Amino acid sequence: MKKMPLYGKILIGMGLGLIWGLSADSLGLMEFTINWIKPWGTIFINSLKLIAIPLILFSLIDGISNLSDVSKLSRIGGRTIALYLATTVIAVTIGLLLVNVIRPGKFLSPEKREELSRTFAADLDTKLTTARDLKDDGPLQILIDIVPDNIFGSLGNNTNMLQVIFFAILFGIAMIMAKPEKVKPVKSFFDGANEVVLKIVDMIMRFAPIGVFSLLASLNIDMQLMTALGVYSLNVVLGLAVMVFITYPLILKFFTRLPYLKFMKGILPAQVLAFSTSSSAATLPVTIDCAEKRLGISEEVSSFVLPLGATINMDGTSIHQGVSAVFIAQAFGLDLTLGQQLTILMTAVLSSIGAAAVPGAGIIMLIIVLEAVGIDPTGLALILAVDRPLDMLRTVVNVTGDSTVASVIASGEGELQTVSDVPKP
Repeated sequence: MKKMPLYGKILIGMGLGLIWGLSADSLGLMEFTINWIKPWGTIFINSLKLIAIPLILFSLIDGISNLSDVSKLSRIGGRTIALYLATTVIAVTIGLLLVNVIRPGKFLSPEKREELSRTFAADLDTKLTTARDLKDDGPLQILIDIVPDNIFGSLGNNTNMLQVIFFAILFGIAMIMAKPEKVKPVKSFFDGANEVVLKIVDMIMRFAPIGVFSLLASLNIDMQLMTALGVYSLNVVLGLAVMVFITYPLILKFFTRLPYLKFMKGILPAQVLAFSTSSSAATLPVTIDCAEKRLGISEEVSSFVLPLGATINMDGTSIHQGVSAVFIAQAFGLDLTLGQQLTILMTAVLSSIGAAAVPGAGIIMLIIVLEAVGIDPTGLALILAVDRPLDMLRTVVNVTGDSTVASVIASGEGELQTVSDVPKP
């Protein structure tokens, strides 16, 4: 078991949890499950919530402070960030449009949605009433809410994550503008703190098989729930496919002369590794190698654009967050308002900037999105069973998006070789 990869253990935990959840009621084990198994799932969710604010704070400050290289690449820095943000907005929008059309949560009966609401969202009505009341304060209230009057108060509440993100961005920009010799100790602190937080994430995810088992075992699972989960998974996959086979080809067609088939063949090794590791960071060396040797992107562009993309560009993760948040709301029998879905879009875009490029970080970022619109994050139990394969697919989209933007930037700078000049792989 020690040599088994983590995702294998999670799949085993998922399978055992599904079996237990399907049979517990008929075997008279529900009371035992609620009292002795479900608490471990709660502990797992609390652990994810515990690390959410430190992860976004340290990752975002560390990532932005690394942009001091923009001074050397001032011509491409702004365009790179703008393109990454634009593709992320497109990704979240695609996800929200699809989930509102397909409505996977509606495959559950009203009785099942009421049961899930009682199980996972006891105080959901209060939260959503508060969220609806906020929109009556004016059209710019969401912008007012982003700027905190007390950052320490914001750090103490996961629902104020946009305020934490705003502060982190402001802090990171100030570090770039300050004198390097003065900022060096601060930069070292955030580098170290970010590394420690990533290790904590790794420790928590080692507990994931037990957490997944406990959460699924405590669900009253039936075929209706499995059907809704299957439609949800297809919804996410469809969104990811739209990005890879429609959005990215259109971007390359309009901004480069690189044929999409040649592009896909060129980055295939990076996509395969991304699929197997679920980590943009672990895939980064191969992504850079493919960009330079198989696509003809200059080293100057690839060494700047691709590491930055692994830090702030999470198109696949953003699609997943948008679809998942609305699906969980639908499963609870809730229809999110347009304002709440715009909040999902904004939160998903901003949180993706600070998302760590490691397996499992997407789930922690999803907690931020859920709490931003007042949805109980324990509803994550509904989707954890299929998160691993979806995580593998969305990492492929993340890496593909990074390479697409790198190709566009290189083409604009005249540093993308023509197809005939690209060395044969």
